Amino acid sequence: MLICGIDEAGRGPLAGPVVAAGFINTNNFFNDSIKDSKKLNEAQRENLFDEIVNSGGEFFITKIEHDIIDEINILASTMRAMGEIAFSLKDKCAKFLIDGKYFKLENGRESELNFETIVDGDDKIFEISCASILAKVTRDRIMKKHDEIYPQYKFAKHKGYGTKEHIALIKEFGLSPIHRKTFCRNFTVENAKQILHI
Repeated sequence: MLICGIDEAGRGPLAGPVVAAGFINTNNFFNDSIKDSKKLNEAQRENLFDEIVNSGGEFFITKIEHDIIDEINILASTMRAMGEIAFSLKDKCAKFLIDGKYFKLENGRESELNFETIVDGDDKIFEISCASILAKVTRDRIMKKHDEIYPQYKFAKHKGYGTKEHIALIKEFGLSPIHRKTFCRNFTVENAKQILHI
């Protein structure tokens, strides 16, 4: 039975899209170095990304941009991205294994899918680990492109996450066109800990 692993990257950052990926291991690919993308460094992820893409497996990657995140919220955006993956690959696998504990789509369309959510699935299920790497590397590459357009924010360094440096740059320059305004409303360094829960 072919399964599709689905994972996302970018729920927490203050800027840029959320990216989701799905991977079906149609070619019996395996590499024991593949695991949750958060447990790999950037160079390892880049190398494994290329290996996964060239493995002969089926994969699909999609993104929901910052303005949609502001419009419908990050949870709904993440679900929408994962739903796009699932319906794009629906006819190519028997079941979807989705990282996390929650999967719900607009209009209840998740009922059309055979799926299971798995907490820490990106560290337990090979296909989800592959999807995790595909999503993370894709999002990092997007943020590096944004760094070329908005170099003052150093997106290539922190990838949009709420680091102290990023927070200070927001205070200095204000919000860029790709910042998630709902994440950064009334944003100052002083109230950052309350806003980001850090």
